[in-house]
This record gives sequence, structure tokens and C-alpha cells, in this order.
Amino acid sequence: MTNKTTLDVCIGVAELPVGTLTYVNEGARSYASFAYKDEWLQNPNRFNISPDLQPRAGQHQVRKAPTKNDSKFHFAFADTEPDAWGRRVIARAHAKARKNDPTLKALTELDHLCAVDDFSRMGALRLRDKRGNYLRTAPAGARVTPPLVDLERIMRAASALEHSEESAEDLGYLLGNGTSLGGMRPKSTVLDMDGSLALGKFPSVDDVRSVTRGEVLALKLAKKAGIDVAKSRIELIAGKAVAIITRFDRSATNARIPYLSGAAMLQAERGDERSYTEVVDIMNRVCLDARADAQQLWRRLVFNHQITNTDDHLHNIGFLHVGNDRWALSPAFDLNPFPDKDRESKTWLSEDTGPIDSVNMLLDKAAYFYLDRTQALSVLAEVHAAVASWRQLAMSKDVGLSQRELAEFAPAFELAANLARGQ
Repeated sequence: MTNKTTLDVCIGVAELPVGTLTYVNEGARSYASFAYKDEWLQNPNRFNISPDLQPRAGQHQVRKAPTKNDSKFHFAFADTEPDAWGRRVIARAHAKARKNDPTLKALTELDHLCAVDDFSRMGALRLRDKRGNYLRTAPAGARVTPPLVDLERIMRAASALEHSEESAEDLGYLLGNGTSLGGMRPKSTVLDMDGSLALGKFPSVDDVRSVTRGEVLALKLAKKAGIDVAKSRIELIAGKAVAIITRFDRSATNARIPYLSGAAMLQAERGDERSYTEVVDIMNRVCLDARADAQQLWRRLVFNHQITNTDDHLHNIGFLHVGNDRWALSPAFDLNPFPDKDRESKTWLSEDTGPIDSVNMLLDKAAYFYLDRTQALSVLAEVHAAVASWRQLAMSKDVGLSQRELAEFAPAFELAANLARGQ
């Protein structure tokens, strides 16, 4: 039996019509197709919303996932799907609902895509059903996204879910507030005190160290190292350190900014091995200032190596639309020191060099990132100096690591500390 669902796709607070997304479910087989609307193609401000969707009038462009692990949707839409944590919440809520109503059908990939709250969906794309309702949306006059003052209640709900003790009320707090960023860790979108959209990242029951403080430490060190980063801070909620990360896909007036991940830009499937030099190649084609973005990317690679941030997959690189069909590297996010891992990148430096495992490897490829030897050494020195000061920043009130926690994180920063001492 074939089931077909068609959604309208709009963009931004202006709700500009872009096209129609159709999801076809044929039992074990499902796929998506997209067709641009003439209004979008004729709009002087139009741009290509996804690298795998060409601006062709009246043509349905089909996406069939190459493997079961890949998204059913075109890359721009896949970037807005819930991450592993969000999918866990959705699956648990659906399982409880099926206990009360056994006639409920199994979840489809479209159900997951539409379960993300419209207000907090990543980027600027918005999905609307044929009745004109945005998916997922709150009742009139209300929002699903909670204020900061509700964070303790949401954290308790997340903890209950991790312990498999969640109630229907807990799931009600968590549903829709997932994100496409952040993997398996418990989190929720939240409205910060100034009304800006942010992400609250909670400690996990599986943590063996203060991961939330470690991420804020890394983000603040990155800023000190000359890297454009997402704003972050620690909030103590019921005595636990919660990382508050400001969303960079919203403007100061909460306008929505179109977003694409590095994986989307490269049209990389989940099993693909891709490289940073390929990212630079894409920057040269689509970025407003490819040279500056490539230099900033190299600085980030040096920083990642110095703090042992080995979770550097392509979904942890982002691009924001800046107008005239041009893009710019987004602020850095999801920076985490991993003291228990080998200092080797997940994404390759280039197709012929493999993963990054030394500073010399980075220096050898600096020219590809528009840096001569002198410039590269200057960047290296700036990053070293910033990272070598990690202990002082870690013990500051902005981060608040204890002496015991300092010892736990120390192996992640040893390279920069040794270089700073000339060892």
C-alpha cells in the first residue's frame, strides 16, 4: 500500500513559499521528492536551498537514500531532522502512545522530521501541512520552546528518560525540543533570558567527567584563540552544570538564517570518508569570502588538534546564508576535549594524507587554506598561547572546574602545554 504526504515548504518569518516536499511510503520502501514553486524561482532573492536541489521549474527531484543509515530527505531537510537524542524522545513517546492505542502505526521518517518544533527548527526552512499548520507547532498564543526558568523541570525529565523512568508529563516537556545538533546527549532548546533562542545541554547519567563544563571551556578557549564561536555559559540548575549555547541561526531580532551543514555542502552520506580540503573546494565555489573562511577553518583544525577534539565530523561544521546565493562559515560549535582518546581527527585532512595526527601535517597543507608558512606559524602560536592557558580559564567562575576535574581533562591539553614549555 502506498501512502503519500505532501507538505508546503516556506522560508523565514516572512513565510516565503519555496516548494513542496512529498514523502512516499510504500512499506519497507520510502523516498522523498521536492519541487520548487514558480514564486521562489522568480524571487530576486532566491537561492539554492540544498546542494542536491537544482532550481528547475515544475520538476520533482527525487531523493532515495543509498543505505538504511542515510536520510530519506534532501540534505537541507536532513539538516533539520532530530538528532539521536531527539529521536530517542520521539520513539519513547510513540511507544507509550501505542500501549494505549495499539492501532497506531509505526513511526516513519516523515514523522521524525515533522516532530521538531517549528519555532526552533534549525535554519530557516519551515514545513506546513495542507491546512496551513506549521509542523510541529504549539497552540495559538503558546510556544513549545520553554523559557530558561523551566530548565530544571526539563533536566529532571531528561534524567528520568535516561533512567527509563519517564512519565507522560516528562515526555510532554521534551517532545519537539530536540535539535539536529548534538548527537545522543540530553538537551533541549530554550528561550534565554533576553528572548534569544539557545540550546541547554545537560549532564548525562553516563558522564565520567563534567562534559558540559568541558564544552564551555573549549568554546571560551576557542574564542581566545581567534575563532568565531557560538556564545556559551554555564548555568547551575539544581546544583548541576548546564551548558547554555546561543543558537547562531537566529539574528538579534530572532529572524531565521538559512543553514547547511558541511555534510550537506559536500552531499556526503553517513558512510563517506571526506576531507577538509574538499570543504575548502566547496568554499571556493559558494562562500562570499572563501579565503577568510578557509583560513578560519585551518585555525579551527589546529585548535581541535590542540584540545583533542576528535568528534570533528562534517555535521559539526556549518554554513550560514549571507545573501545573493552566497554562504559563510558559521560560528564553531560542539567543541569538546576528549582526554581519553588518541589525538587523531575523525575527518581526514586531505584525500592523500588521511586523519590529522600532527601539527606538521597541518603545516604541510596550510597553503591549501590560503596561508603561507609565516602566516601559518603565526596562527599556530596564537592557538598554542590560548590553549596553554586552559587551567586558568577552567578554574575561573565562567567554567568552574574543580581540581579533580582539572586532572581528568589534563591529557586532552598536554600537547599545547608541552609546546608552550618548549618540550
